[in-house]
Amino acid sequence: MSEKVVHKIQSFVRRSGRLTLGQRTGLIDLWPQFGVDIPSGIIDLNRLFKKIQPITLEIGFGNGDSLLEMAINAPDQNFLGIEVYEAGIGRLINEANKHQLTNLKIIKEDAVEVLKHHIEDNSFKTFQLFFPDPWHKKKHHKRRLVKMDFLDLISNKLQDGGTMHIATDWENYAEYMMVTLENHPHFKNTLGAHKYSLRPEHRPITKFERRGERLGHGVWDLIFFKE
Repeated sequence: MSEKVVHKIQSFVRRSGRLTLGQRTGLIDLWPQFGVDIPSGIIDLNRLFKKIQPITLEIGFGNGDSLLEMAINAPDQNFLGIEVYEAGIGRLINEANKHQLTNLKIIKEDAVEVLKHHIEDNSFKTFQLFFPDPWHKKKHHKRRLVKMDFLDLISNKLQDGGTMHIATDWENYAEYMMVTLENHPHFKNTLGAHKYSLRPEHRPITKFERRGERLGHGVWDLIFFKE
């Protein structure tokens, strides 16, 4: 009798390919300086950074350009990025080393698993998710990251009064996220019911975003705080 195989649904696609010298340097040579190896238990976030400061968590940072710029511009904050895209991780670490940043650390794992098993509650001041995969086909909507169970997880990891900031260039996903966030008991829209935020100055405009603007794509920022 054959056994039924259950496949875990992932909210990301693990991309691979040839790495540049700089990306490989970041992933291998500079990893001990910027990378975080996952322990069996909880990560001691305060020991990761040179200074104890409010921590911003970003997941799915892509090539890392916006996260790098934010870390450069806000030395009074610590930034933790979680990504599985090796080329982007290597690039970000290599650039962070050039700027001699001490307020940026990287985890190369599935963010949901890290949050569930290795991060204490009330750890972050800010959570950000910029341009997540919209999985635009209806049959793939179940792969979308921003769902009620994910918001439950993030609300546990955010400090009271902490901020959740999401940006997308996919209007249907923006509308879905707006409704889902407004229905969550622990998140409140900073601007009031069903209002999108203007891009705050601290969120850099990425190359991806500029290209979308040239093509006439809109961008929607959702900024909520944890009650």
